[in-house]
Amino acid sequence: MADILPNSIPDIDEVRARWGSFAWTKENEKRAKMYVSRYPEGRQHSAILPLLDLAQRQVGTETQTQGWLPIPVVEYVAAYLAMPYIRAYEVATFYTMFNLRPVGRFHVQVCGTTPCLLRGSDDVFAACKAKGLKKGQTTPDGLFTLSEVECLGACANAPMVQINDDNYEDLTFATTTAVLEALARGETPKPGPQGVNRRTSDPEGGPTTLKEMVAENHDYRPQWNSAAAAGAGEASA
Repeated sequence: MADILPNSIPDIDEVRARWGSFAWTKENEKRAKMYVSRYPEGRQHSAILPLLDLAQRQVGTETQTQGWLPIPVVEYVAAYLAMPYIRAYEVATFYTMFNLRPVGRFHVQVCGTTPCLLRGSDDVFAACKAKGLKKGQTTPDGLFTLSEVECLGACANAPMVQINDDNYEDLTFATTTAVLEALARGETPKPGPQGVNRRTSDPEGGPTTLKEMVAENHDYRPQWNSAAAAGAGEASA
């Protein structure tokens, strides 16, 4: 049976026909056991977050998308942990990292919280709209799903967007467009700051202090001790 079409509301009968026989792959079975083993006896339910994430990724691999959590898959994970289904469903519906309906190959999650808004997230949304992306929808070709989300924790590099597992930061209309076009061509844009001369959250143009630390774990103690000794000598004079 074909996978759920973009933007369609999943029909439960179709979902169960497609995903009712869901089970871990051999590789993911090993990962699942590893995740569960991290918790003490009697606390295995704590593995629900990594297991739901693992299940979503497996669905994504099977559908060549970012992945989602059909009801039978959530039921499978709950049964695997011997926990009530509703407990697993509560977790799946609480965290926005879990998708409860089909998404595209690339889930474009634009941060619209205040720091990103003040730094130009409207331009990011405008670039998405210009490429045919609409909030809460998947493009007809199944390539992109656009969502507006709350803070993604990269405020120093605002505005930013998370696409699947990668963050793209310091965005403008032009750089957002470039990222989307590269993904559409089957390329993988380099994550992180876009179009600015900085590494991760460093200042633009590179560090202004402790510059030697860029190339090596530089030992500043001799320099500091010398400066301290000179200062002590001046004070005693």
